[in-house]
Amino acid sequence: MVVIPSRTDALRLFFVREGIGETRVTGTVKKIVAERGFGFITAEDGQEYFFHRSGLDSSLTFENLTGDERVSFEIERSDKGPRARQVRAA
Repeated sequence: MVVIPSRTDALRLFFVREGIGETRVTGTVKKIVAERGFGFITAEDGQEYFFHRSGLDSSLTFENLTGDERVSFEIERSDKGPRARQVRAA
């Protein structure tokens, strides 16, 4: 099966890949893996992003996350694909 990214996803990945500007995305924390210090956010367009506890800004505390929190974040490239950074309460 071939997955064709939406125009929004394609532009977002282009900006991340090229390092052009900062685009904030809004989503919801869906899963926390507390013992390993990371979690996943589902963006409004349905795309899922990994985040590490070090990617949270001061408006959030990793230990207090339970899931379903509304957040905004930037997307950055990593060796394992795009991930969320500068995650903050929305």
